[in-house]
Amino acid sequence: MGKALDFWWTPNRSAASLALAPFGWIYGLIAGRRMVQHSKARSALPVICIGNFVTGGTGKTPFALRLSDQLLQEGHTPGFLLRGYGGRLQGPVLVNPAQHTAADVGDEALLLAQAGPTVISADRPAGAELLEKQPVDLILMDDGFQNPSLHKDLSLVLVDCATGFGNGLCFPAGPLRAPAEKQIVKADCLVLVGDGERASDAVHLAGRRGLPILHAYIVPEENDALSGQDLLAFAGIGRPQKFFQTLTDLNHKVAKTREFADHHDFSEADARELLTESDRDGLQLVTTAKDMARITTQRGEIFHWLAAKSEVLDVNMEIPEEDRLVSLIKDCLRNRAFKA
Repeated sequence: MGKALDFWWTPNRSAASLALAPFGWIYGLIAGRRMVQHSKARSALPVICIGNFVTGGTGKTPFALRLSDQLLQEGHTPGFLLRGYGGRLQGPVLVNPAQHTAADVGDEALLLAQAGPTVISADRPAGAELLEKQPVDLILMDDGFQNPSLHKDLSLVLVDCATGFGNGLCFPAGPLRAPAEKQIVKADCLVLVGDGERASDAVHLAGRRGLPILHAYIVPEENDALSGQDLLAFAGIGRPQKFFQTLTDLNHKVAKTREFADHHDFSEADARELLTESDRDGLQLVTTAKDMARITTQRGEIFHWLAAKSEVLDVNMEIPEEDRLVSLIKDCLRNRAFKA
């Protein structure tokens, strides 16, 4: 999808967003109609979808990892299903971190595969079939909320409280993947991520439908290697500025930043420039876990050197109402068993 455009996230619609609005209207009309289609394929396993309303990151992958940990404690054995965005393979493929690179399956798949069986597939029903053959008893689908090809037993939709629906327009005029009022029809639970005042529209839509609303928080892990250092922060994620701001909020000194497009495939020239700038200006390189997953699977000595010279700011997802979330999932599983 590339790097999210700045004007997407401002409440006041800019000239650029208004110029693109007709295209967004057409895109939203098509996407909205597709979303409400009946799902023909149904997996033999329960499918819990973790999605969002907009393009860009809202913390779906950290949320999926945290939910997987909680389900393991409850006696379940979850597996992950995702598109594998940023990778060249169409799938269905069972991800093997020792064999596959981010260029093959995408950075998110590599992170999830460290926690459990993970399948990437452009064809979600085919991916679910492959995951059914693994030692899992339910499927956590990272993204795919707007994709109607596979039936979802429960859809948890994340909203970043700091950005909400952005300017409220559909791609390419804004960040929405389809009109919000169309998307909310397919949601079963709203998860508000972080703090801020921009999620009010989402809360209003969820309230009108009587949906449960939960809260979650992305919590960065302290990295002592960053303390007292002047940092060169770089990121190829949906919203790099959010990563840079997190470093600043942790009282780290961010001297310089480098932004790349989401799921950026780092080149040798990129690596060389980052290393040269870091060495010349005496700056410590720091990046995200997703970016590091792409760098460490690149072939070439320059990437090994970049990985060795770069620190990672890891993040975890905290869900204060975890018991309530587990109860929702248990109710979903009971209803599925009752209907079977």
